[in-house]
Parts: sequence; C-alpha cells; structure tokens
Amino acid sequence: QVQLVESGGGSVQAGGSLRLSCAASGYTYGNHYMGWFRQAPGKEREAVSSIYTGGGTTYYADSVKGRFAISQDNAKNTVYLQMNSLKPEDTAMYYCAAGPPAPYMGWVFVADEYNYWGQGTQVTVSS
Repeated sequence: QVQLVESGGGSVQAGGSLRLSCAASGYTYGNHYMGWFRQAPGKEREAVSSIYTGGGTTYYADSVKGRFAISQDNAKNTVYLQMNSLKPEDTAMYYCAAGPPAPYMGWVFVADEYNYWGQGTQVTVSS
C-alpha cells in the first residue's frame, strides 16, 4: 500500500522559511514524478512544484520561482520543498503527490496525473 506522509508545516511570519518533507512508502521510487500542490480555503488546488525522481528535473509555478526549491533524497524515498521568503498568499494546505512511471505521466502540473496523495500539511504565513 502506497503511503505519502508530509511533515514540516507550521506558522511563520512573512519572510520566513519552512521545509516540507514527503516520505513515500510502498512505492517504487525512481522514474516517477513527485509533486507538491497547495489549496487555500475557497480556492482550487494549484500546482507548486514537481521533480522527476529519475533524473532530478524540476518544475516550479511562476508564483514560487526563486523562492521555493524542490529536492529529493532517493535513499530515503523522500522529497523536500524548501520554502523561503514566504508570503501571506502562500498560506494553504500543502499536499505531496506521486505520479505513475514517467512514460505514463502527462503534464506535471495537472493534479489528475498523480495517483497517490498525502494527507496534507498546513502552512500559515502571517503578515
């Protein structure tokens, strides 16, 4: 059974930093895309970042480019999202997602392309 467990959320002031972690179990790591999405109250889920675990290629939403960094530790089956220069508009529930093997993956920023989701971790940024 595939499990994705996020951690690292919390409350910070604007300008602060947080690092989210997503630990995958029951999942054949490598040759897949892992993504981070977020959803604020009353808003649709939006893509934040994605990484190809087979080679490290990364993708970022325009809203977080230059502030967030996605990385992976293949030995730990874990993906990270380092979030710097946080803004109040970054406040949301952040979800980790795991996609199918690379040949079956569509556009990495489409939530429906991902098969498995974590339970989410809350990030709150105060002004």
